[in-house]
Amino acid sequence: MKFIDQIEIQVTAGNGGNGCIHFLRAKFEPKGGPDGGNGGKGGDIWIKTDCNLNTLVDYRFNKHIIAENGHPGQSKNKSGKKGSDKTIYVPIGTRIINSITNEIIADLKYTHSKILIAKGGHKGIGNTSFKSSINRTPYQKTYGGKGETLHIKLELILIADVGIIGLPNAGKSTLVQSVSKAKPKIGSYPFTTLIPTLGTVKFNNKEKFVIADIPGLIQGASKGIGLGIKFLQHIKRCHILLHLIDITENTNIIKNNIHIVETELKKYSRSLYNKPIWLVFNKIDNYSQTYIIKKIISIKDDISTTRKVFFISAIKTIGTNKLCNFLFKYLKKYYKNISKKNKF
Repeated sequence: MKFIDQIEIQVTAGNGGNGCIHFLRAKFEPKGGPDGGNGGKGGDIWIKTDCNLNTLVDYRFNKHIIAENGHPGQSKNKSGKKGSDKTIYVPIGTRIINSITNEIIADLKYTHSKILIAKGGHKGIGNTSFKSSINRTPYQKTYGGKGETLHIKLELILIADVGIIGLPNAGKSTLVQSVSKAKPKIGSYPFTTLIPTLGTVKFNNKEKFVIADIPGLIQGASKGIGLGIKFLQHIKRCHILLHLIDITENTNIIKNNIHIVETELKKYSRSLYNKPIWLVFNKIDNYSQTYIIKKIISIKDDISTTRKVFFISAIKTIGTNKLCNFLFKYLKKYYKNISKKNKF
């Protein structure tokens, strides 16, 4: 299934049904009085999250969503049928934006989140409702209201606790596969990952967190080179980022690679760059501990003192348990602090 994370659509709620003008003309009741019923209300349009969805592809060619109109009122005081509502199902993490004003209408971050996006028109009133002691034969009715029309943009931002960034072929997909049951595409060529991938990491069969792998960044990504930075939005919600680095490169290339990724991240979003970022040196399985220490010493001046450093082999799962253990502890502390703030 094609991954679509942004789409613009038009939603139009149903019009209300018109009221009815009618007078009872039954046998033995030639002048039975008004009996025109009310119209039905127009159908509403709702947007609801569905945990089984991970793309907005359903609306790629279905860009005008219309709810049913309310039915007109009838004789014998029969009200018109209400127009059927229409529900748009979207993945968890979908943001709804007014395309005209760019105002964020809602951010649907939870399972079964639901919002009324376009309200159906009000029902029209039949002439029965206008009957009074001084108006026995009312020739009055009201028309149903127009349903709301809205141009909106749906923007999917994946929900993940941990995001992985780095150059192509640093081993990001391999790491996700080794610590979760996700099955991202893995290859020995650049840009194997073409779309973001989510994996769930379980620890001690009790706790878990969600990790996101996004396509690799290269120099000039902020200008659209390679796959650009279009997928960086999917780590906006992450609480911590792992910068994966290939330790098999020579020292100068490693320094340059760290600089490239951090520069592109900073250009895209200062707030994203200011998130906690841990440096994870991958592919250590072919090197001795002494060699790795010497290599890190040679590049330590280029590593921010605020960055934690880890050494792993994603393919051999060396050091991955230790990394996940630290991530669990960090996230546990993070959520504890958030819950404390929310109490006050």
